[in-house]
Amino acid sequence: MVEQQGVGGAERRTAAVMTRGDAGSENLDVGVVLSKVPEVTLAFWAIKVLATTVGETGGDALSMTLGLGYAVSTLIYLAFFAVVLVAQVRTSRYHPFLYWAVVVATTTVGTTTSDYLDRTLGLGYVRSSVLLFGTVLAVLALWRHTTGAIEFEQITRRSNETFYWLTILVANTLGTALGDFVATTTGLGFERGALVFASLLALVAGAYVVTRIPTALLFWAAYVLTRPLGATLGDTLTKSHAEGGLALGRISSSLVIAGCMVLGILLTVRRSAPLPEGSREQRAA
Repeated sequence: MVEQQGVGGAERRTAAVMTRGDAGSENLDVGVVLSKVPEVTLAFWAIKVLATTVGETGGDALSMTLGLGYAVSTLIYLAFFAVVLVAQVRTSRYHPFLYWAVVVATTTVGTTTSDYLDRTLGLGYVRSSVLLFGTVLAVLALWRHTTGAIEFEQITRRSNETFYWLTILVANTLGTALGDFVATTTGLGFERGALVFASLLALVAGAYVVTRIPTALLFWAAYVLTRPLGATLGDTLTKSHAEGGLALGRISSSLVIAGCMVLGILLTVRRSAPLPEGSREQRAA
């Protein structure tokens, strides 16, 4: 789940250039293809938590602070998501700020969509969590059935990229519902809820070290869990004192967290370099 190589390996080289033989069949030839997603390191997870936290505060800023409501806010963030996703798909390599803009877009869409399902439609946190969890599993199963493997680092083909972003969108929506369920329905509150999800992430990290569970499954488990962690952290910052929060402004909190994200991305952007031979191979999904 965490590769022990520099973050500059984001544009990882893979020997996978497609050439056509005389009979029209596709064969793998030696060449270079750049993955369109970052390398998974500790820095990746730190920025991911920041992205999920700003998604929570940013989503609430539009729907609650500005009073636009969940439906309108969801449509606005969906439009933003569509714009940055199209730009991301049209690129041929990894662009750090564009990639993380899409991630933030999925977290804001996830926040407002989950709130719309839970509160406006009245599904509640439990039913919406079960529904979204089933959707995540269905997307992953379809991904494996369609392409033969579930990827998370070597995203070079359009089919994998489509499933990659679809999984992230649904996972971040699920994570919002899970965060609200643990923090409010169970009565744990936002701070203890954050500790619960941080502990679960630690268990996933431990499983990566001591078990042979497929790396891709552990990655997506961690990806889902970072969303409610960010949601509970965001709510801890912005909810009122009566609700157990620090009552900080949603807009100002979002700007500060976004600034930390930008700083983190700048610090981790290095010149791309090929993966060293003998590096740890990804376990088959």
